[in-house]
Amino acid sequence: MWDQLPQLLITGVTIGATYALVALGFAIIYNASDVVNFAQGEFVMIGAMSTVFLSGNSGLPLPLAVLLAVGLTILVGMALQRFAIARSRGATVVAMIIITIGASIFLRGVALVVWGKEIKQLPHFFSESPIVLGSATLLPQNLVVMIGALLLVLAVHYFFQHTRSGKAVLACSYNRTAAALMGINVGMMMLIAYALSAFLGAVAGILIAPIAYTSYDAGVMLGLKGFSAAILGGMGSPMGAVAGGVLLGLIESLSAGYISSGYKDAIGFLILLLVLFFRPGGIFGKTSAERV
Repeated sequence: MWDQLPQLLITGVTIGATYALVALGFAIIYNASDVVNFAQGEFVMIGAMSTVFLSGNSGLPLPLAVLLAVGLTILVGMALQRFAIARSRGATVVAMIIITIGASIFLRGVALVVWGKEIKQLPHFFSESPIVLGSATLLPQNLVVMIGALLLVLAVHYFFQHTRSGKAVLACSYNRTAAALMGINVGMMMLIAYALSAFLGAVAGILIAPIAYTSYDAGVMLGLKGFSAAILGGMGSPMGAVAGGVLLGLIESLSAGYISSGYKDAIGFLILLLVLFFRPGGIFGKTSAERV
């Protein structure tokens, strides 16, 4: 029974690393603009699908295809902020959610027209020969996903803690009016937040595509899982969202291995509901009190 534990842990961390990047994108936009962006999953899909198209159909070298795909996804993210979110300033929370859901449906429809319904796959970045670690096997692409996610999370942490632009985005998340009075260009900071979120989504899609494949609707489930991970860890805490992503991946993998693969999604969402019931701010979220 315990022989498969190492394999399940490797699978869980790999999946969880992808969820963590998507959850981090959710948390960045939420903290910067108080918007829950349900088009985050489509950033993942666009990054993966455009890389497949550029490297396969267009014949571009994979590194160049990756750069162009990430750039395209960033432009989509910035366009979403500029032409949809910014123009709806002052709208209710429900209205903003509907706008992002509409953007998600629109982007999925465009992807269906451009790339079709076929399931796509990127080639592995390195060898496809598995690495044997005791009773577990590990593909080099698993390492790429885990190390890539770790480096991105560290880079995002450095950006927010040690760069002027990152601190300016944080200032806008704390108090937009005060940030504007201090001379910070709030509109530009919002663009940076959406661009960073789109970048993370695109890279997550590209890293996982050689293992999990991709299609025009691949972003739907990844978006839901990323949102669940962000809520599980704490939407108000970017690093908590990352931890929630890894935790959700491990829960799904262990549930599939020891209970049933048919129940892994249900068990993950059940634990999410329990966490929301007992700790609404998420496991790693900050609790707050309001004086009346």
